[in-house]
Amino acid sequence: MSMTEEDFGGVKVDVCAGGCKGIWFDWLELVKLDEKDEGLGQALDEALHSPRVNDGNRGVINCPKCNVPMHRHLYKSDKEVNVDECYPCGGFFLDSGELSHIRDHHLNQQEEAAYVEKLLANTPSYQQALRNIEKEKRRAEAISRIAGFFRRFRLFP
Repeated sequence: MSMTEEDFGGVKVDVCAGGCKGIWFDWLELVKLDEKDEGLGQALDEALHSPRVNDGNRGVINCPKCNVPMHRHLYKSDKEVNVDECYPCGGFFLDSGELSHIRDHHLNQQEEAAYVEKLLANTPSYQQALRNIEKEKRRAEAISRIAGFFRRFRLFP
């Protein structure tokens, strides 16, 4: 994959200009461009008008910086776009057209919170943890009531 550095309005990213039109974002660069009013310039405009190409059968790709396998997951503010993230260096690789989709479907804070709640509601281990916390709260309250009882009768200092 041959990458060319492009300026997206103060944010320099690497674009696979001669091939797949994918975009590499170093750590914290994507959050500077994931909303419609962010970035500018011809290079960004060209990237936003590239057709969306996302081969779901594509295997795991390696990070262009670290050369370690990247992890594919949904982007934090768009529940429909899978991005490839490099956990060691924090970079993201977006396939052609995905930046445009992310910008067009960016979730606001309320939508993002509702989406996270929905995900957590469907996560059994999270639900079990909530039940365990509630059980521990009731136990602590019971211990507090018993300690208060003993203090009233000066059975406990």
